[in-house]
Amino acid sequence: MSASNSEEAPRTWKSRSDLPFYAVFVAVSAVYILLIVAMLAAETTYTTPGHIMRSFQKPEIRYAIWLSLVSCAITTVLSLWVSVPIGYLMSRHQFPGKTLIDAILDIPIVLPPLVIGLCLLILFQIQLPEFEWLNEMVAAKSGIVYDKAAAAAVAGQTQSLDELIRKITKVLFGRAIGVTYEIPSIILAQFMVACAFAVRTMRVTFDQIGPRYEQVALTLGCNRGQAFWRVVFPQAYRGLLAAATLAWARSLGEFGPILIFSGATRMKTEVLPTTVFLELTVGNIEGAVAASLIMVVSALIVLVIARMFGLTRSAAI
Repeated sequence: MSASNSEEAPRTWKSRSDLPFYAVFVAVSAVYILLIVAMLAAETTYTTPGHIMRSFQKPEIRYAIWLSLVSCAITTVLSLWVSVPIGYLMSRHQFPGKTLIDAILDIPIVLPPLVIGLCLLILFQIQLPEFEWLNEMVAAKSGIVYDKAAAAAVAGQTQSLDELIRKITKVLFGRAIGVTYEIPSIILAQFMVACAFAVRTMRVTFDQIGPRYEQVALTLGCNRGQAFWRVVFPQAYRGLLAAATLAWARSLGEFGPILIFSGATRMKTEVLPTTVFLELTVGNIEGAVAASLIMVVSALIVLVIARMFGLTRSAAI
C-alpha cells in the first residue's frame, strides 16, 4: 500500500509542476482562438439575415458565387494534378539542382500576391514574332480574305503572348479566347498560389509514406507506375484531401493576383473577393459584409466536411 502511494505521489507532484507550463500555453492558444471567433462574429453584427438574402437576389452576387465555385473547383483539380507528381519526385529522388527547384516552388508562397498578379500580367504581354501561316488560318476561320501584300508591308511586327493565344483558340475552337482580363486569368492566378501549397502538402505526405512497401511491390513484379498507383497512392488519400482542401480555400480567398491580372469587372471577372472590394468602393459596407460572410461560411463547410471525411476514413482503417 505504501509502495503504491509512493508511486502515485511523484506522478501527482509532476502533474502539478506542469500546471504553469500548460497554463501559459493554453492562455496563448485561447487568446488567438478567441480573436478569430471575435473577428468572425463581429461581421454578423453589421448585417441581418434579410440583408444577406437580398444580396443573394442580386445578379452580381449570384454570378460571383457561381464563378468562385467553378474557378475554385477547376483550380483544385489542376493543383492536385500537378502537385502529386512534383511532390513525389521531390520526396523520393535526389538530383542536381533539387535545392534550387525547391526554392523556386516556394516563390508563390513568399511573394506578395500583387507581385504574382503583376508578373503574370507582364508574362502575357511579352512580345513574340508574328506567324504569317497562323494569320492566314485566322483570316480563313473568320471568313476574311488574307492580304499578303498588306502583311508583307508590316512584316517584322510582333504580337503579345495573349494575342497569340487568342489566334490559336480562334483556329481551334472558332472563337478567340484570351487570358488577360478574362475568366482563364482568374483560374491561372488562383492556380499559381494554390498549387504551391498543394505541392508542399503532397511532398510532406509522400515523406511520411515509407518507401519499403513500394520496394516490395517492385520485387513482386510491379513496375514503378504500378507500384505508385497500387501501393503509394492509396496511402496518400489523407494528404490528397488536405491538399485539395487547402488549394480550394486558398483559391476562394485569392484577391491580389486576380485584381491585377484579371481586373474587377462586374459580371465578367467578378469573384467573391472582388465583390467585397467593389462593394466597399461604392460605400456599400453591408453588401461587402454579406459577400464576405458567404466566403466564411463556404470555407467553414468545406473544412468541416474535409475533417469529418478524414476522421471517418482513418477510423475505418
